[in-house]
Amino acid sequence: MELSLIFGASAVGVAFAMFLTRQVLSKSNGTSEMQKVSDAIKEGAEAFLSRQNRTILYLAIATATLIFILYAFVRAANEHDPVTNPIQLGLWIMLSFLLGAACSVISGYIGMWIAIRTNIRTAAGALTSLNEALVIALRGGAATGFLVVTLCILGIIGLFAVINALGVTSVEKIPLLIAGFGFGASFVALFAQLGGGIYTKAADVGADLVGKVEAGIPEDDPRNPAVIADLVGDNVGDCAGRGADIFESMAAENIGAMIIASALYMANQSAFESAGVSILGVLLFPLIVNAFGMIASLVGVLVVKTDGNENPMNALNRGYYVATALAAAGFFIACKWILADYWVNFFLCGIVGLITAQIFVYLTQYYTEYAYRPVKSIANASLTGPATNVIGGIAVGLESAALPILTISGAIITAYYLGQTSGLQNAGLFGTAVATLGMLGTAAYILAMDNFGPITDNAGGIVEMSEQPESVREKTDKLDAMGNTTKALTKGYAVGSAGLAAFLLFSAYIDELRNYGSPLESVDLSKPEVFIGGMLGAMLVFLFSSFAIRAVGAAAQSVIGEVRRQFAPLKRLANGDIEFTKGFKPDYRSCVDIVTAAALREMILPGALVVVMPVAVGVLFKAIYTANGSVGAKGSEVVAGLLMVGTIAGILMALFLNNTGGAWDNAKKFVESGNFKDEKGVVHRKKSDAHKAAVVGDTVGDPFKDTAGPSLHVLIKLLSTITLVLAPLFI
Repeated sequence: MELSLIFGASAVGVAFAMFLTRQVLSKSNGTSEMQKVSDAIKEGAEAFLSRQNRTILYLAIATATLIFILYAFVRAANEHDPVTNPIQLGLWIMLSFLLGAACSVISGYIGMWIAIRTNIRTAAGALTSLNEALVIALRGGAATGFLVVTLCILGIIGLFAVINALGVTSVEKIPLLIAGFGFGASFVALFAQLGGGIYTKAADVGADLVGKVEAGIPEDDPRNPAVIADLVGDNVGDCAGRGADIFESMAAENIGAMIIASALYMANQSAFESAGVSILGVLLFPLIVNAFGMIASLVGVLVVKTDGNENPMNALNRGYYVATALAAAGFFIACKWILADYWVNFFLCGIVGLITAQIFVYLTQYYTEYAYRPVKSIANASLTGPATNVIGGIAVGLESAALPILTISGAIITAYYLGQTSGLQNAGLFGTAVATLGMLGTAAYILAMDNFGPITDNAGGIVEMSEQPESVREKTDKLDAMGNTTKALTKGYAVGSAGLAAFLLFSAYIDELRNYGSPLESVDLSKPEVFIGGMLGAMLVFLFSSFAIRAVGAAAQSVIGEVRRQFAPLKRLANGDIEFTKGFKPDYRSCVDIVTAAALREMILPGALVVVMPVAVGVLFKAIYTANGSVGAKGSEVVAGLLMVGTIAGILMALFLNNTGGAWDNAKKFVESGNFKDEKGVVHRKKSDAHKAAVVGDTVGDPFKDTAGPSLHVLIKLLSTITLVLAPLFI
């Protein structure tokens, strides 16, 4: 019954995604001028993603081979292994890693493929009405969301069903064999998010600094040689990268929850059997909840529509509330059906997760929208120049980490004690796992909102570059502004889910050590080895962020140099702006090629750092422990310290980077809106000194919010999935 429900819901998700895709593709693709711009974006995005995926493929095959060798030939067999034959065990771990990696690549490609075909139709829809463009953009984003979520569910349940049917191991140990699926998904997502993030922000920074500040031309102006690269970046960074990111989030958190569910069942087997609860139902509970959440998101997408007078954001929020309410109903059904007499407390844990997601959306909105104090304070700081703008932005970003951490803390402790008081033994960790699943309940709708942002951004660029009437640009500007908000909100959601997932996956690591016969009841930071491991984890977060931000700066310098080279022959006016001759034709391809090469080159070092460090630390301290005659801390305990402190530092850094960048971006938009007045009532608009200062702040924030910040979401979970897969090597 459980398998039938999961496969049936997945079939509905695929059918709905196909329906949405067909509906979007049936819409008009605009004028010939629009199509020329769209074709250039499509060509650049497909070329970059093809080269990036080829690079990731080589890295994934090398990593999978190393995993097989370590399990099959280096590590000694353990009586607690899910498969007693080391070669067979290594083969299954390797295969699950490769399947997760392949599905993650496909998720990213799906996001890009649909986006580059939706943006032109959204632009064409704006020729008709705001509602037409809104519905097209959201449904294009939703098609990606449903395919990605469905692919994740099908990948996990398919692997689970095959292993179960072949009788490779006992059913309670299957989650240990499929942990590699989450590692593979996170591995690919990190490089996809890094490469795409470096690409999109290097092009954006180059286009903004030379175009807006030096040449005095508007955003997405067709005379700017970097503008096509910037629009390509929206697809390969925000759509492809975020598709892989959401996929790995779901994969890692579902598998972590399944490992904890297995431990829960084994600790309460007699109680569950007397209540008629099967082990299969408990193990598949995370996937069942996600199946109901997907159906809830489907209804949420269908209710979104607006007239020309309503704020379009209200329509999106309405869909989100409907999806959340239906996801809560799905939780009720799943808990009542699967957990029998113990359903009440775990249903409440799911509600805690859903409420936490809502709180994170509102907190992100408060710190990144210009209707509220934080962003207004940055705009006011712009009146005295770029330096005070940057100082104000950093202060807002640091402040913005406080309330989310309190929210995560409240959610974890509430869900833990709800689990503990459920009547089952050692159920606190499962309670936090269920709360994390609650946050993921509306993942398909959240990904639809996330993709809505870059789709509308591209649509606005297509309208601008094809020189459509001002009335059309006003519609796409409204959608673009709303898209910036949805991107910021979904990043807040991603950090919130990563925060809950950090505790979930850390707990899964501890449970896995117990399954392998090496229980770790606590992580003792008073041991010098464990303390060092914790410091190395925090250092990794800072060093990774440095590499990611520096990569954007290095690539952006190349773009700026190329744009300046193309502008050099043109005449400068007295105010510093450039006078463009009638025959000037920008060379878009040169900028696309420069950014592509730079992004692929720069993504390797930070990505490799994250993969190598926890393995090196675990193996090194295991050797030290053995050499010292089993005195001190085991390698597995030192890795636990690295994982614990690294994830905490990663959550804080991600909150800071995402919110700082979002606040700087919207402070600039506040100045550009024409509604920003100083204390004397003077209005400051585009090209004012305040605007130039705000552009500098926005540019500094670009790699914060779109490269390093989103990549840290993946880093947090990649650290956990690496340790889950390689835990036996550290024992």
